[in-house]
Amino acid sequence: MAGYLARRLGQALLVVAGVITLTFVIMRLVPGDPAVAFAGPKASEAELAAARARFGLDDPIPVQLWNYVRDLVTGDWGTSLHTRRPVVEDLALVFPASLELVGAALVLAVAAGVPIGVLAARFKRRLPDVGVRVGSMLAVSVPVFWLALALQTVFASNLGWFPVAGEYDGELDTTSPLTLWTNITVVDALITGNWPILTSTLHHLVLPALVVAAYPAGVIAQLTRAALIEESGQDHTRLERALGFSESRILTRFALRAALNPVLSLIALVFAYSMVNAFLVEAVFNWPGLGRYAADAIRSLDTPAIAGVTLLVAIVYVLANLAVDLLQGVVDPRARAG
Repeated sequence: MAGYLARRLGQALLVVAGVITLTFVIMRLVPGDPAVAFAGPKASEAELAAARARFGLDDPIPVQLWNYVRDLVTGDWGTSLHTRRPVVEDLALVFPASLELVGAALVLAVAAGVPIGVLAARFKRRLPDVGVRVGSMLAVSVPVFWLALALQTVFASNLGWFPVAGEYDGELDTTSPLTLWTNITVVDALITGNWPILTSTLHHLVLPALVVAAYPAGVIAQLTRAALIEESGQDHTRLERALGFSESRILTRFALRAALNPVLSLIALVFAYSMVNAFLVEAVFNWPGLGRYAADAIRSLDTPAIAGVTLLVAIVYVLANLAVDLLQGVVDPRARAG
């Protein structure tokens, strides 16, 4: 297990190093002058020179790359040209909201996708299976931005069942102020027993979480179905069938554990995809997360903030993959040989 862990950690570090290098290159290729973005279009030559000196833009490229990596390792991710605050501080404020949204969406996706996939495998080539395959195909194919607008129009604007936008009712900041511990509103409300904000946040979370959950739920359902059908043809499944176990018990008790191995790998992939999808959903529902911060950064050509968002998403993706790899090693010892 120690060798398996060392291999996976080494691979994760290589990926992060590659992302850091790529982010640095992209920052240098983006049109525009960061010094002008920071000092303003009417800045004098002296002010522009001071800005370039502050960000090390006049240094040779290898020196800039070395300084960039050194600053990242020491926790200095630069200063946002838009907010004029350290990028790390900005990300610490907005990332928990995105993590809350994506986390809720993945819980919904797994809770729905796995049982639906089991149902489809149990009734292979029959009506429930056809319905699941069509539904999952639609969930995977529908544009997330269109789905967000459709749900918002129908269930928020027309029916009034859910709030149109925001993370929770803003009036609660006055009547029931929330004490922050993790900056994840649901968690902080649970910790402090702030039930009005918890209820309001869960109410606001339903529609955006459903939108983000659509794609991963469809993919998880399809993969679970395929993995269970493959497992049902294995020798051990035939033996269990010969011993008199029902088809439902074979699928849920014996085949499902082996089938969950590829599903666990998929969760890491759809986590990163959902994080990016959440950017569009946050724009529609005015959710105060990474998406809104990234949109502001792009509009103002805030390269340190754009690089910070890119690097953070990459690190989260690598960590998610690493966690899934380690979990696979525990669930299925055969994975350690890979």
